[in-house]
Amino acid sequence: MSVLVVSLLLIAIAWVYAQPSSGDPIVEGFKITEVASVADAYEQLYGEKNYMYHDMRPLFPTKFAGPAFTVYMKQEENKEGGKAVQGMLDAIDQAPAGSVYVMVLENGLDYGGLGGLMATAMKYRNLTGAVVDASIRDTPQMRRLLFPVFGRGVAPSTTVGHYRFVGMNIPVTCAGVKVNPNDIIVADEDGVCVVPRARAAETLKRAQQLDLTEHTTLALIERFKSIVKAVAQQGRI
Repeated sequence: MSVLVVSLLLIAIAWVYAQPSSGDPIVEGFKITEVASVADAYEQLYGEKNYMYHDMRPLFPTKFAGPAFTVYMKQEENKEGGKAVQGMLDAIDQAPAGSVYVMVLENGLDYGGLGGLMATAMKYRNLTGAVVDASIRDTPQMRRLLFPVFGRGVAPSTTVGHYRFVGMNIPVTCAGVKVNPNDIIVADEDGVCVVPRARAAETLKRAQQLDLTEHTTLALIERFKSIVKAVAQQGRI
């Protein structure tokens, strides 16, 4: 086994031990499977795109997987202050440990949908991460906190006075992908994929096969010093 393959395995193991165990073997499997392989597997099996828009990016390098706990916020000017958005805070306290907080803000790219206070609460309630279809704010604080957050930009603005909570644990469309409660969110530096629960086992199996092929091909490239020969032997790029 090559040094590169060993290094990749050690990195994968480190990611698993960095996250609390979910007790769900499917989720645990996705934690050590590359998002690119998940995206390819899902498209091969079902002929559908299951990854979010390209601008859904992590605040810092990270990798995680977990069941979705969704929140939807409607854009609406109001003078109710925190009362109108209270539900997005309630959702943090109600989300089970290990879940991924998936929040969608209608037309939210110019609003900071998630900041340091919310991220701190998520971390200490043992959520796995957050994916926000909006911008984020308080980024220096969140980097220090090391809580994994994906967003579509950075903006200093608040949702207070501009948004109203609609509901939690309901179907949403996040950055171009439908997300149902308890769907599996798989995220790394390549982006974010959504795997419906009913398709999770089959998708994971195919994605693991693709991961193995990919990592074996890396070793062959080292051996042959040729990507053409390596790909020809494996039959995939």
